[in-house]
Amino acid sequence: MIRVLIADDHHVVRRGLLFFLKTQKDIEIVGEAKNGEEAVTLASSLKPDVILMDLVMPEVDGIEATRRIMDMGLACKVLILTSFSDQDHLIPAIRAGAAGYQLKDVEPDQLIASIHAVHRGESQLHPKVTSHVMSHLTKGGGNNRSLHEELTKRELEVLGEISKGKSNKEIASSLFITEKTVKTHVSNILAKLELADRTQAALYAVKHGIG
Repeated sequence: MIRVLIADDHHVVRRGLLFFLKTQKDIEIVGEAKNGEEAVTLASSLKPDVILMDLVMPEVDGIEATRRIMDMGLACKVLILTSFSDQDHLIPAIRAGAAGYQLKDVEPDQLIASIHAVHRGESQLHPKVTSHVMSHLTKGGGNNRSLHEELTKRELEVLGEISKGKSNKEIASSLFITEKTVKTHVSNILAKLELADRTQAALYAVKHGIG
């Protein structure tokens, strides 16, 4: 079972999600939060697998709540579910540690697929917001287009595996290296490409045909 916590300040939204997700045999709703402060508290006590996190909420917003939850070192994944597709919301959410970013107009089947994907450790972005990330990655003109030329052959291989949504353990198995070595390569890749996290690295790889 995938244990899910819903965090949204709108009662109607929470009810709708609860009603729909309860029909899924492999998903269990373990709690509901009406603001970011409650989301942090419930995440700590309930330890869900996935948190559906709204962004604009009272007391503590979804970005700060996500950051605080990630800082606690919990194993849960945060899937942002919002109405905002702009870069000003998207990039901070990803940097805060969100594993996925979906819009509230997402098709029900795609939402379920996204919950499963982030639970597996994969990155998920709504198609409407992908272009915003691409724009951010290429900010500054042509400089970013050649950054991956600084990567070693092995680092390019690891980056290609990241683009497929694989975890460090899966990459290690695929390339016949240790997880510790993979972790080192990932750190080097993010530093050389001047990226904040694996989601941005995956999008960079896709954009440049790596993998």
